[in-house]
Amino acid sequence: MRRLFPVTDQTSAMTSGDREWSLDELAGAYAYPEPAPGEPRPWLRANMVSTLDGAAQHEGRSQPISTATDMRIFGTLRGLADVVVVGAETVRQEGYRPARARAEFAPRREAAGQTPVPAIAVITASLDLDFSLPLFTSPLVPTLVLTGAAAAPDKVAAAEKAGARVVIAGDGMGVEPARAVRALAELGHTRLLTEGGPRMLGQFVAAGVLDELCLTVSPMLTVGDAQRIAGGPAVAVPHRFALVSLLEEEGFLYSRYQRS
Repeated sequence: MRRLFPVTDQTSAMTSGDREWSLDELAGAYAYPEPAPGEPRPWLRANMVSTLDGAAQHEGRSQPISTATDMRIFGTLRGLADVVVVGAETVRQEGYRPARARAEFAPRREAAGQTPVPAIAVITASLDLDFSLPLFTSPLVPTLVLTGAAAAPDKVAAAEKAGARVVIAGDGMGVEPARAVRALAELGHTRLLTEGGPRMLGQFVAAGVLDELCLTVSPMLTVGDAQRIAGGPAVAVPHRFALVSLLEEEGFLYSRYQRS
């Protein structure tokens, strides 16, 4: 892997493409911004992959357009996060499981005052989820279920019986994106990571609460009618983000953009 941007005297040693970066180097490259003095505000980061022609999936899943290095970065971003926010449809399609503890990140997480693994927070209006799955019954830290105040009481009870913690983040059936971010911060989760799906990411973008996008550009063309990385109604004015980092390996580009 090599760094294309930025390159400085300190980072020039990391531009060589003839070796695999260590997890510690990746963690340094993807570190969350240092919080400002006082009460830290939440930082919402998204991690997505897209083909050259804009497909976020192939045959309904992101794995076919990913690569081993992309998955190492995926694991690194999880290793740095307090909580992973994901939509219910993605949970169903991708077969989400609880985050697993990794010895490589244990010292870093302990020093940051984090739990051994990030919590998984599932955003859902209907609570139409299989609460017998390990994601709910056997995580190292309780899975969070974010829903609206009008959610069906029997579904809320089923989630809580399975061991999940239900968090109300909307007045109606659905979840309000900005309120979800605030609710997670109130629980002490300020390093937020969302892994999709596209509809949920689109809602975060439209609400103006996305701080950073980590986008892997896959050197593939799929054609078809696959979703983009973000879906939903167009925003009135495009949101401008600035490139802060760009890595490359075997034609795959690993970029970081932050709200400018």
